[in-house]
Amino acid sequence: QVQLVESGGGLVQAGGSLRLSCVASGSIFSIDVMGWYRQAPGNQRELVANIRSDGSTNYADSVKGRFTISRDNAKNTVYLQMNSLNPEDTAAYYCNAGRVRTVAKMYLSIWGQGTLVTVSS
Repeated sequence: QVQLVESGGGLVQAGGSLRLSCVASGSIFSIDVMGWYRQAPGNQRELVANIRSDGSTNYADSVKGRFTISRDNAKNTVYLQMNSLNPEDTAAYYCNAGRVRTVAKMYLSIWGQGTLVTVSS
């Protein structure tokens, strides 16, 4: 069984920074894509950024130039460095792993429990 555990959320003032981390645990051979999504109250969950195993990245327009996603394949870990945060970034942030290959099976999509980011004005 594969689990994702996020950390690094919290309360920060506008203009500040936070770094989120997500570790995938289990008998993992590989993970094709890892990413971060967010969901603010009353809104749908949206993609923030993702990164493939070859290092290629994709960002939402709203975070380009402010957020940076990276991953450590050896540690099955993905990071999200968030700079110049503003109150519109306030949301629950969820880690996602796509096409996770393990000893027993391949998982198409796995979600973490989420970590809350609150940006005060």
